[in-house]
Amino acid sequence: MGFMRTMWSTRIGWDDLPAHVRAGVERILGAPVEESIGQQGGLSPGTADRVRTTTGRRAFVKAVNAALNEASPGIHRKEAAITAALPASLPVASLIGTYDDGDWIALVLIDVEGRHPHVPWHADELNAVLDALLSLARTPLPQSLQHLPKLEQELADKFAGWTRVRSDPPGKCDHWVLANLDRLEQLAALGVKALTGDSLVHMDIRADNILMTAANEAILVDWPWASIGSGWFDALTALVNVRVFDQDHDVESLLRSHPAFAAAPESDIDGYLSGLGAYFIDIARRPAPLGLPTVRAFQQQQGDAAVGWLRQRLTARDETRPHGVAN
Repeated sequence: MGFMRTMWSTRIGWDDLPAHVRAGVERILGAPVEESIGQQGGLSPGTADRVRTTTGRRAFVKAVNAALNEASPGIHRKEAAITAALPASLPVASLIGTYDDGDWIALVLIDVEGRHPHVPWHADELNAVLDALLSLARTPLPQSLQHLPKLEQELADKFAGWTRVRSDPPGKCDHWVLANLDRLEQLAALGVKALTGDSLVHMDIRADNILMTAANEAILVDWPWASIGSGWFDALTALVNVRVFDQDHDVESLLRSHPAFAAAPESDIDGYLSGLGAYFIDIARRPAPLGLPTVRAFQQQQGDAAVGWLRQRLTARDETRPHGVAN
């Protein structure tokens, strides 16, 4: 886990919050907080604390303001609204309440007794996560979330990153990428079309957005990017995260065996990997946002994982194709 911790942003803690913010959270919990334990993980400079009140009540508190990162308060407000509307049947941490004074925004959530998955990933935990994501994909979308954006609309411009890479290649861009931009662009365009669907999509599945309970149940946390789209998107995103930490993990066998991928054709998987690689490799060369010094390096790793996997898939297919047959 040490490697993963080096990728996360430095957070403030409960004691760093202004007194009026702490008091607002304590009003939600009904008693003063007497213990707080900061949590590792995530790409936010705000708090992430497990707290316990004088009455023994436990909760998870995340709080931030614009001075830490300009975009984070808006992201927290989106997460609060979405989390409050999630079906109770889903494996999520439910929202207890929200403190919002226009500057500071704090989410108070049920404290899940769990930890992040091991990385490199363990097979039993990965299967539990895929099972949870399959359950998510099969859950009917409630009326309260019908307003969420469409996945293909959210990612259309992001999946077009190869066009920007072509016009302004990153300084250390993979030579295979530059030599195959035509093919990668075509695949990414197909990938956007493959994102349509009517499933609730978390859209940001990775190890630090999952908690594993003692019973090996996967709890999905951090919901600001939820959208409506393909039911297999989150499961494929989980496999890319597996590849970030272990490029030799046999993810292809999971594609063939786990029902989360039953509706994902080979061409859609290729398109998704190309589009995801385009997004991460394009954005990773930008300056780091305020308070998030490690995010670009992590995005580069995710881009490399997606492209590396896609390259293996295409190379294996090309080597088995009869000579003279076009790509």
